[in-house]
Amino acid sequence: MGVTKRQRAIRAMRGQMWSPGRPSSAQREDRIRFWEAVARGASSEAAAIEAGVSPPFGSRWFRQAGGMSPISLAPLSGRYLSFAEREEIAIWNAQHLGVRKIAGRLSRSPSTVSRELRRNASTRSSAVEYRATTAQWHAERRASRPRVSKLAANDALRAYVQERLAGTIARPDGELVPGPAVRWIGRRHGRRQDRRWARSWSPEQIANRLRVDFPHDETMHISHEAIYQALYVQGRGALRRELVSCLRTGRALRVPRARTQGRGKKFVTPEIMISERPAEADDRAVPGHWEGDLILGLNSSAIGTLVERTTRFTMLLRLPRMEGHGEPRTHNGPALAGHGAEAVRDAITSSIMTLPQQLRRSLTWDQGTEMAQHAQLRIDTGVAIYFCDPHSPWQRGTNENTNGLLRQYFPKGTDLSRHSVSDLEAVAAALNSRPRKTLGWKTPAEALDDHLCSLQQGGVATTP
Repeated sequence: MGVTKRQRAIRAMRGQMWSPGRPSSAQREDRIRFWEAVARGASSEAAAIEAGVSPPFGSRWFRQAGGMSPISLAPLSGRYLSFAEREEIAIWNAQHLGVRKIAGRLSRSPSTVSRELRRNASTRSSAVEYRATTAQWHAERRASRPRVSKLAANDALRAYVQERLAGTIARPDGELVPGPAVRWIGRRHGRRQDRRWARSWSPEQIANRLRVDFPHDETMHISHEAIYQALYVQGRGALRRELVSCLRTGRALRVPRARTQGRGKKFVTPEIMISERPAEADDRAVPGHWEGDLILGLNSSAIGTLVERTTRFTMLLRLPRMEGHGEPRTHNGPALAGHGAEAVRDAITSSIMTLPQQLRRSLTWDQGTEMAQHAQLRIDTGVAIYFCDPHSPWQRGTNENTNGLLRQYFPKGTDLSRHSVSDLEAVAAALNSRPRKTLGWKTPAEALDDHLCSLQQGGVATTP
């Protein structure tokens, strides 16, 4: 079947079209919903389901875009035809309505409708047919207008960035040190694995140093975000993808900020966060508010620490390894290293229940999984449990300072399971008998004893 004169004229006016592949079944609205879900902290798979596409589709979108939205999430201006309007045009055009009639129903200019039918029609068959999905695809592809990045066009700038990012380190005498041989595997390095040695300037350091080295040369200036995009976004072609291993994090994909902020443990709810802790615990006016943590040693050994905020009185918890440690672990079975949730709960309960009720007001811990059974701990002891914000050790400053003092007795890299209960009691007694400047040179034991005496005197005075 030959091509008609009208079809040849339309194609000549539109120009030679290259074939970018099959039109995507997902619309712009679907992608916007996907990236909005990602911005809220959802995973790629969950965001894809929310957008109405398959999870592999969402993973591919996230990977190809380098973890950042390639489209604006703002609603389109009314100046441009929407997908709904294109669907109306397709229906009315199939009903053989005229251009002016369609334009009147849409409240658009006839030239807009005529141009739409001419530019964005499907030409894969011998007939020129208008389909809304194909027209939307053509319009979005044409609107992208990709530009050549500054790093791709400027060889000197690209060489400067690559040298500061991935250049080989050298000894003071200038001899190069290549470091360990690390193969790029397309994803982030594993835990406790060798990493590539490089100069590893951050993109922010590179961008600001360029303005120092070339203050009057605008062609040698670039933003740190442009460097990140050159590394993470596929198709830019400026910097090799494996250079992300030279960044401090070594991430192969960018992670949305909301996703990192939502990494708290599932057993931690807003009502038990440290912001809900009573004010009397913050100003240390009333004893009985404790801070806790674990200090870790060789072969997953650990010791629990409890420190009272007002008096700095310290209690140590022995966490021996459980029976079966070192053998293949049962799937979903308890942690056998001695500092799992059940073991820590029992150790805290047995120690803190030796105190008077007035000294069992609250316990603040970090968001470690060893406190997953905090609800049962609260039932057993009557102690209110609160959790610090993620990566905020300063919110337990008293406990962190005490852990530093304990490292004099329990250095890192030593087996902590070899110490008996009497050993821990001796170390705790040594700390509790040290005079503290913050206590007016009293010892924590003396400060706690003074408080207990005041409680007893108050109880005797109010006895009828």
